[in-house]
Amino acid sequence: MIDPWSSAVVDYENLIEQFGIKPFADLLPEVDDPPVLMKRGIIFGQRDFGRIVKAMHEKSEFAVVSGMMPSGKMHIGHKMIVDQLVWYQKHGADIFIPIADMESFSARDIEFKESRELAIVEYLTNYIALGLDFKQKNIHCYLQSENKTVQSLAYLTGKRVNLNEMKAIYGFSGSTNISHLYVPLVQVADILHPQLEEFGGPKPTVVPVGPDQDPHIRLTRDIADRLKSKFNFIAPSSTYHRFITGLTGDKMSSSKPKTAIFLSDKPEVAEKKIKTAKTGGRESLDEQKKLGGIPEDCVVYEMLLYHLVESDKELVEMYHDCKNGTMMCGECKAKASTMIRIFFKDLSKRRNVAEGEARKILSNY
Repeated sequence: MIDPWSSAVVDYENLIEQFGIKPFADLLPEVDDPPVLMKRGIIFGQRDFGRIVKAMHEKSEFAVVSGMMPSGKMHIGHKMIVDQLVWYQKHGADIFIPIADMESFSARDIEFKESRELAIVEYLTNYIALGLDFKQKNIHCYLQSENKTVQSLAYLTGKRVNLNEMKAIYGFSGSTNISHLYVPLVQVADILHPQLEEFGGPKPTVVPVGPDQDPHIRLTRDIADRLKSKFNFIAPSSTYHRFITGLTGDKMSSSKPKTAIFLSDKPEVAEKKIKTAKTGGRESLDEQKKLGGIPEDCVVYEMLLYHLVESDKELVEMYHDCKNGTMMCGECKAKASTMIRIFFKDLSKRRNVAEGEARKILSNY
């Protein structure tokens, strides 16, 4: 069972086999100017992404939907979503960013006023600081609780699914509150509403997610087919990225501060956290010189892979230096800590400017 609110999926191969997700590598040669996340296999799976590739090649209209649930601090793992949105924006996508305050209330018991403030201070501020341009005409950001179009569509989608299906997809039990049961339908409406006539009608739409969010994708695709005669919806495409490992070796999580580097951390704090992160080093220096390190099991190398090293050549060199025992963990950590200090110093400056703009985005709500 994959649960969007508590699962930590790490068996990506089994996920592909069990739920019919296709390997992203099959489509990579067709993607023009793919971002690092695609080239390095961090985006590992897809459903119907060929539709998006075709739209980009033809310069035709397509949409991207990526929601945020404001329930805590935004950590560096969340940067993967923003990086993808920035890339899609450069390729002309219509971008829709629902702020899932209804989900936050039903699943995390966070009041709407608090969700709104978290969305501004933690999420929208970081989205802007990381390069997403909210001044463009093709970007739409809204609160679920204030979007009547989405709420109306969610109500209509409820006619196309029953309680047994919801239990089978999400594992809901008899103790699940009804608001929580309803929230997936709002997520479905978030994903489908860019295809309504007021937004230009049916178009290919992609949802970039972590694998724990796949239940929402499967439900939306089913409901899109069931509503085809009424709305002519195109079933949404999706891509799946790997989770970033937490500093302790577990999944990085906002609810477990020891695992996470938060985007609001000061540069010196982020640097210190990297220096204490779990590595793929051997038990002794002599053993590591003889056998080499294990970058595949190293949190520091993963941080370099996902976020810190832009040059593929430089990354390959660091990988091989680790594997053949010519670079020790201390040296690698020193390089990574310098990189992350520089990154966070720049991000901190941009965050200071971005919060004012972030508040204007929700000024209508």
